[in-house]
Amino acid sequence: QVRLTESGGGSVQAGGSLTLSCEPSGDTGSNTWMAWFRQSPGKEREAVATISPGTTITYYSDSAKGRFIISRDNTKNIVVLQMNDLTVEDTAMYYCAAGTGSDWNRYTQRPAQTDFTYWGQGTQVTVSS
Repeated sequence: QVRLTESGGGSVQAGGSLTLSCEPSGDTGSNTWMAWFRQSPGKEREAVATISPGTTITYYSDSAKGRFIISRDNTKNIVVLQMNDLTVEDTAMYYCAAGTGSDWNRYTQRPAQTDFTYWGQGTQVTVSS
């Protein structure tokens, strides 16, 4: 059974930085895309960033581009989301997700929740002004 465990959330002032980590356990397979989603109260869960199994392909939402960096270390089995220049609008519950679909375009063109099979419990990020 695959389990994703997030850590690193917390409270920070606008302009600050946070680093989120996700540690998968269990057999996620060797062809697994990893992603970070977020959800604010009253809003739909949205993809923030995704990264390919080989780490060479990434996707960022428009709001994340230029501020967030997703990375993964397959030897340590960890996925990291470095978030910089945070704003109040970044306040949300952040979720780690894993997907094993064969259509890789789905992970780089407006990835959706349905493209991912495994989910973590989430970690809260709160940005204050």
